[in-house]
Amino acid sequence: MEFKDYYKILGVERGTDQKAISTAYRKLARQYHPDINKARGAEDRFKEINEAYQVLGDPQKRARYDQMYEVYQRGGVDWQTQFGGAGPWTQAPGGWTVTFGSPEEMEDLLGGLGGFSDFFQRFFGGDLGGAARRGRRSAPQHESAPPEAPAATIEVTLEEAFRGAQKSLSLQVNGTTRRLDLSIPKGVRSGQRIRLQGALDGADLYLIVQVRPHPRFERQGDDLITEVPVTLTEALLGGGIEVPTLEGTVEMTIPAGSQPGQTFRLRGQGMPRREGGRGDEMVRIKVVLPKNLTKRERELVEELGRLRRERVRT
Repeated sequence: MEFKDYYKILGVERGTDQKAISTAYRKLARQYHPDINKARGAEDRFKEINEAYQVLGDPQKRARYDQMYEVYQRGGVDWQTQFGGAGPWTQAPGGWTVTFGSPEEMEDLLGGLGGFSDFFQRFFGGDLGGAARRGRRSAPQHESAPPEAPAATIEVTLEEAFRGAQKSLSLQVNGTTRRLDLSIPKGVRSGQRIRLQGALDGADLYLIVQVRPHPRFERQGDDLITEVPVTLTEALLGGGIEVPTLEGTVEMTIPAGSQPGQTFRLRGQGMPRREGGRGDEMVRIKVVLPKNLTKRERELVEELGRLRRERVRT
């Protein structure tokens, strides 16, 4: 089996802190997101980036991976035998094979088994959702699966996580296809487990949710972060600017003298909270400087420069 160099995939060095890993992941995910990048091979690259972050973005998985990495680099030892392990696909009882929805719907997922490589499924597939287990215990229908329970990964868009969604699930059980309908709750997070009670002849099935990275919004808990370009004059003079939200465009007023990178808060425009209400949307300003100035525009900028210098001197 080919060893996966997840650090190389994300373009970071070993020893890089978790914040830098998250930053690298977000940058690459936006670059290769299928909704943005239509080039051949972009979708496969996106899946590879997502898989790398599933491991390096989780401290427990990363610690295990680093041990494997060191053994693999030293050579002389069969790292596959030493670390062993298998994902839920081979450990689950009854030989369950899980796929999602219709063939058209599956095109939107990361493949029949979540798009993860054989390497990931063997060594890390059984620990999906570790971050969720370390957090607060959720409602009964979103609980940790016992080790012997069949489990699968389902991917949803940020919009589906925001509004909630109805999904169809197709199960291949002993050669028979069964179709189930399930509800994705509003505000669901990556790593959260959804329990389908008694779905497999009385046995429970657990679905591990992965929320797909969004090209415009970054999620932090229940808050959303977005970057909005503004003109130089809008930043200098202030005024109303249009801001995208998951419910459409809204107008927000920024003050005169707004600085590049300055962040403003739109209250109640984030993700739904389990206990009610919503998070906020954080709007980061990106000042776009003009290019190819006309003669008159250049004269005005030069005049502004002279006035600013005179003001400093006085």
